[in-house]
Amino acid sequence: MKNRLKVLRAERNWSQAELATQLDVSRQAVNAIETGKHDPSLPLAFRIARLFDMKIEDIFDDEV
Repeated sequence: MKNRLKVLRAERNWSQAELATQLDVSRQAVNAIETGKHDPSLPLAFRIARLFDMKIEDIFDDEV
């Protein structure tokens, strides 16, 4: 799944580790989501959307 997580994180000058701490996940999980190797669970997707004050569909694109 494509996503804008890396761009959104960079706009705020957050490291992967800083974002991971805010989301209560590992840095490796953030990296896997950013690179499209792993899709976040629905609860995690909601946490990400709330953190960036956006809708889930504005961050994640399920089109192949």
